[in-house]
Formats: sequence, structure tokens, C-alpha cells
Amino acid sequence: MAKQREMILIGFLQAQNCSNYVGSWRHPHSATDFLGPEYFMRIARTLEYGKFHLGFFDDRLAMPDILGSDHREAVANGVRVVKMDPTTILSIMSTATSRLGLGSTYSTTYYEPFHVARVFATLDLMSNGRSAWNVVTSLNDSEAENFSQSEHPQHDLRYDKADEFMEVVLGHWDSWEDDAIVIDKETGLFAHPDKVHRLDHQGRWFRSKGPLPVPRSKQGRPVVIQAGQSGRGQVFSARWGELVFCVYPNIDIGKKNYATFKDLVTKCGRNPDEVGVAPAIYAVIGETKSMAEDKMAVIDKLAKPVDGLALLSEALNFDFYSKGMDEAFNDDELQRISGLRAILDRVVNLSGKKNPTIRDFVEFSNRGTVREFPRFVGTAKDVADGLEEWFTGRACDGFVVAATHLPGGYEDFVRMVVPELQRRGLHQKDYKGPTLRDNLGLAKAEIGDWKLKS
Repeated sequence: MAKQREMILIGFLQAQNCSNYVGSWRHPHSATDFLGPEYFMRIARTLEYGKFHLGFFDDRLAMPDILGSDHREAVANGVRVVKMDPTTILSIMSTATSRLGLGSTYSTTYYEPFHVARVFATLDLMSNGRSAWNVVTSLNDSEAENFSQSEHPQHDLRYDKADEFMEVVLGHWDSWEDDAIVIDKETGLFAHPDKVHRLDHQGRWFRSKGPLPVPRSKQGRPVVIQAGQSGRGQVFSARWGELVFCVYPNIDIGKKNYATFKDLVTKCGRNPDEVGVAPAIYAVIGETKSMAEDKMAVIDKLAKPVDGLALLSEALNFDFYSKGMDEAFNDDELQRISGLRAILDRVVNLSGKKNPTIRDFVEFSNRGTVREFPRFVGTAKDVADGLEEWFTGRACDGFVVAATHLPGGYEDFVRMVVPELQRRGLHQKDYKGPTLRDNLGLAKAEIGDWKLKS
């Protein structure tokens, strides 16, 4: 008999004062010690107790300050204005866990490939083979201005550059053969010099000599995460991603986009079964349906209008105070949007307007609200029913679970939903092995296996 599929579960984290839902910090039960290690260690332990595959940090390289060309309103309202380095926090989380995967966002636009290769290879060793790198091309001019540049590069150009960036990083991760290190104290041989290789990359955007001075880990190399959803971004995801995050507004669109993306992976010369697809969701659970709905009502009211406008400005690299709410974007303005173009595509498709207004962006993106992702609200059985429908209906391979408040959002999910999913055989009852690749059902990464067969 064929083995039953088990869903991948990822905890969607932020190295800041709130979860993905900005209003989460306003929740009466949200913890306020997010500037210290115990906050993140507690979340890590909770996710590992629930046998989550991965705890993953999103990231930006600037405070949200495009709305009104000022950071003050975002700061006053706590709109994701604390942005600590997530890899440092993952190192702390690794000491509190032994099996949970540890993923972080790092930009191909503002970092160097050698630096990224070294950071994640080190994290992979220090976590005993549990690290993952989420590859992003960053979003806006504020990030550019923090890195000695005047403006953010155009969308497709960023991905063209990112393709070469990936070749350099993966090339560096191939520097050491698995049996290079000897540590023979009698002969004095530390490692075989003919088993450590220079890269000598000379490309259009990058030059990097190598070798990377960090040996390989138990899983071979970190897992590559991607979340590109625009046309060019999807091609990049299909070529490089091993775990792909997405936003599907409903199950019907999910099924369609999932099938299309898996076909694109095949066309890129890769095995679609080795690329996991996980949409972001919110889940609110109660002992009864009405209790869950009451919880959601409280959560829903935490959002403020400024949350969505600030986040839309950040994500689309456009000041949403520069137009009236019902003033349509002209063609030139839409063309100049250089951030998450997937949001633009979503708003155009759902509104049915070629030139949507500010109000359309607010309404159809639901940015800054708990309605941005599909919501599963009810008892543990209700939520499990909904997740099972998506999973068995081939709309996804698992879920990126975003918390409505922390740490309670994850504690409720692990305490109530996880046992129900495990009872149905839909979620792992224990980890399959010590590395993230083991638990994702991926083989150990071998040198050069990322190169496409000609």
C-alpha cells in the first residue's frame, strides 16, 4: 500500500513585536517579552511539542516608513517596527529544541552570496542539520537606502540577479566533500586538500573565489525556501525552491495554482514531489464553535486602518497616502510598483479592475487584517476538517500557520488541532530523523545535485 501523505506544518514567525497579524500585539493575552530569548524559546518548544517541521522567520531590512514618507505613525501603532536579525534568534531557538527546523529570510538584493552561504552553513552545523534559507529579493526603497543605494531594483531584474546569487551560494555549499575532514593527530593531517574546492565564480553580477570555510552538515546543505508568486517569481520558485510558501485566498484557487505550479516545477526539470507547497493560514480554535467565533471577534477588532495602509506601502513600494481612497491607479503607477507584485495581481483579479483604487487594495488584499489568509475557525474537529479538505484535495502539501497572537495562537493549535490531525494520520506523530531534510522526506543533499540535467 502507498504510504499516506502527511502534511507539512510551519510556524510563521517574526523577529519583532507582533506576529504576521500586526494587531496581535494589542491582544490582551499577547506576551510582551519579545526583546528577550525566553519569548522565542517558548514558541520553539511549543512548535516542537506539536511536531511542526519548521519555525520560519519572515524579514524586512527597513522599518515601514513609506506611508507618508515617515516612520512615526508606524512606530506609534507598532506596525512591525521592531526587526531584529532572525538568524541570531534561530541560534537561540536551536538550543531549546533538537528536531524543529529553523528557517530565516535573507535577501539576495542586499547581501553578498558568500556571506549568506557562510551564515546558513554555520547555522546548519550548530543546529545539527536543521537550517533553511528563505530566498527573497526584498521589497522597497527604504531597504535600498539602508544599504547605500538610492532606489530598489526593478522586479524582474532582481530575480535575474537572484538566479546567479543562487549558483554562487550553492556552489560555495559544495566546497567541502563529506569525507574531507580527517583530524589525524598522528600524521598531522587535518583535512584532505584535494577534497576542498575553490569556486572561482566570475559572473555578470558576482565574483567569488572560495572555498567556503564552513564544512557540510548532516543534511548536506540548508533547505531552500521560496515564496515567489508573480510570473517571474514563480519561475524562480520552481527552479530553486524545495519548500514554497504562498497565499491562496480559497481552496478553488489553491487547487488551480497548486497544479499549475507543480507543472512548472516539472518543466524546470525537477521532481514536483520533492517541492512542498504550503499556503499561509490563520486558525482560531475553541472548545465549541461559538467560543471560537467569540475569540475571532476579539481578534478581528484589533486591526487599525493604518496597519493595512502602512503594510501595503511597504510591500508595494508606494505611498498609500499619496492618493485618495477612491482614486484609481493609472497605468504608469501600476507599472512602477516594484515590491510584492503578487499582491497587485491578486487585487486586480479579485476586484476585476485593471486600474484598482486604494480602497480596492485595502479590501481585496486584506493586508494588515486577520482576513489576509484563509481562516479556519471552530472546534479542533472543524479546523482539522478544513485543513484536511485542502490537503487531500491537492490544494497544498501543508500549511504555514500564522499566529493571531503569541504564544497563545500556537499553544491552542498544538493542544487541540495537532492531536486531531495525528489521529487522522495527516500529521507526523514523531520526527522521522534528526535533520530537516529527514523530516520533510527529502534525501540528503549531495554535491552538485542542484544543477539541472542538460
